[in-house]
Amino acid sequence: MTRGAPIFKLRNAADAKIYFLSFGSAFIHDSSFLHASNLHDELVHVRFHSKRSHLSISYMRILSGIQASGLLHIGNYFGMMRPAIALQAEGEAFYFIADYHALTTVRDPKALRENTRRVALDFLACGLDPERAALFRQSDVPQVTELAWILSTVAPMGLLERSHSYKDKLARGLAATVGLFNYPVLMAADILMYDSDLVPVGKDQKQHIEITRDLAVKVNDTFGEIFKLPEARIQAATEVVPGIDGQKMSKSYGNNIDIFGDEKETRKRVMSIVTDSTPVDAPKDPAKSIIFKLYSLVASKDEIAKMRDQFLKGGAGYGDFKKQLFDKLWEYFAAMRKRREEILSDKSYIDNVLARGAERANGVADQVMQRVRNAVGLR
Repeated sequence: MTRGAPIFKLRNAADAKIYFLSFGSAFIHDSSFLHASNLHDELVHVRFHSKRSHLSISYMRILSGIQASGLLHIGNYFGMMRPAIALQAEGEAFYFIADYHALTTVRDPKALRENTRRVALDFLACGLDPERAALFRQSDVPQVTELAWILSTVAPMGLLERSHSYKDKLARGLAATVGLFNYPVLMAADILMYDSDLVPVGKDQKQHIEITRDLAVKVNDTFGEIFKLPEARIQAATEVVPGIDGQKMSKSYGNNIDIFGDEKETRKRVMSIVTDSTPVDAPKDPAKSIIFKLYSLVASKDEIAKMRDQFLKGGAGYGDFKKQLFDKLWEYFAAMRKRREEILSDKSYIDNVLARGAERANGVADQVMQRVRNAVGLR
């Protein structure tokens, strides 16, 4: 047996303890494991070292971030937030609010502060559990800017010039700033700072993970093995959530439907979804419909099948389908709206969550930066 090779995976600490007891001469490398009551039902990687009868436990570390650049919309929820919330049960999760990144587009300091708190509020309302996942401001871990500089010293210009995100933002009229150009380097630092194993991203962000891996390899080749190579996880069903005009839903495109918009505005946005000129009585293609794609995100399988049949049969207009979509959207987020109001009633809750998250994140970041500084010669 190869030493250190993973031979099985356990779902929780209780199962791991059973395995531990089954190995007569085995021992747990991390003594904190023995306090099973302090562990969540996380994915546990178990490695058995045959020469030393050594059983060691490690957790998959998950990293994701979301920009503090405005109100969150359902594209944010289905593309990033819901997958991130689901991953809380699979490992040790670190989720940050990207206020450094937001500086590339947000110039109003008051708005940035408000956006940051609103993102924390909405994420918590949508189901993030601060006992399972660390939620924190990116700027509360300033070591990330130091790591970004170190990565930039080995980053090839051509690699950054090929960034789809940079080209797209220039095409939309954003100024060609150094911060915008170096955006992928800071994102790579965000990921590598926490020894991340898994990064849930939308399809449009996949290239950033590839750049991160390229930079990690560059550093490892130059200074020795410092970083592990993270993997991306893309949810095929929600790779790109369409906006009301059919493009990817984005605040910058003005085609978004906000998660916690008021009822009147949400209805107005849904009723503004772009459709073709197919007559009411004629059959319609659900695969080409923005309405149907959005409805498929919030409805049950039976409800989706029923709407598909209505599309194909004909006899119903797009206005009727839009009303069905609004009703289902409003119902889907009802419990989250209630939870949001509960959080708002506790004035200190958000600050406490962010402070605890920052403490956990800094604990990991300090260890990683000590390793990096030693490797490159800064210590």
